[in-house]
Amino acid sequence: MNSRVSQKIAFTVLFLSALVTILPVLLIIVVIVKNGISAISWEFLTAAPTNGMRSGGIFPAIVGTFYLALGATAISLPLGVMGGIYLSEYSKDNMFTRILKLGIVNLAGVPSIVYGLFGLSLFVIYLKFGVSLISGCLTLAIMELPSIITATQAALHSVPRSFREVSLSLGATKWQTIRHSVLPHALPGIITGAVLSNARITGETAPILFTVAAFYLPHLPSSVLDQVMALPYHLYVISTQIPGISKSTTYGTALVLIVFTLSLNLFGIILRTYLRRQKKW
Repeated sequence: MNSRVSQKIAFTVLFLSALVTILPVLLIIVVIVKNGISAISWEFLTAAPTNGMRSGGIFPAIVGTFYLALGATAISLPLGVMGGIYLSEYSKDNMFTRILKLGIVNLAGVPSIVYGLFGLSLFVIYLKFGVSLISGCLTLAIMELPSIITATQAALHSVPRSFREVSLSLGATKWQTIRHSVLPHALPGIITGAVLSNARITGETAPILFTVAAFYLPHLPSSVLDQVMALPYHLYVISTQIPGISKSTTYGTALVLIVFTLSLNLFGIILRTYLRRQKKW
């Protein structure tokens, strides 16, 4: 068997593998769009739910999801970036550091319900924040931290070592080197990692189930100690707890959640592409 035939076989196998992976996702999207597009209207997107959530809209759930995503990122992004900078640029390569990095990687794979129970124990009960927006944001921020730290480390490692050496040779301090010669070039990877990890937490139900989500709350929160509705939990509720609700409403809510999540991913891709084009190396 010559190399050309081997290459064609490998290409065919890889193409079929990709097709098998992509087709179920496309099928899910097609089914949701087909069954949910009829529910999408201006009232559906801007009105509060009425008649026990059988009619009206999902505006409070959209706003609640936006608040949770924004609050979680505002908390986790600076902490995650600082943690990634320390582990990448300052920490020594010893047993403690290796265990710490391994723990961070493993935390990214912990089931979301574990984070929910942790948030319930720490923020809701121990710190007495109650089931509130701040409890939900803090729980999601902790869930998001491992991904941001890992993305920050990877982005910093992608910056050539020569950038650091030149800056240090000119008399800059360690922090000045990181701040002006390393971090700006690592920024595209850091921001992309943050946006993609945020897109992931917007679809989580278990963490907000214990810490923030309200079953039925047809108004917007007035403080960080209020409960909020959120699209993932709202979708779960209307799918399992509300008898007689139309199928189009359920699928329409799922469609809005998918568009919300895909929009965050698209924003991350566009931002990454733009920032990479600004690089001169």
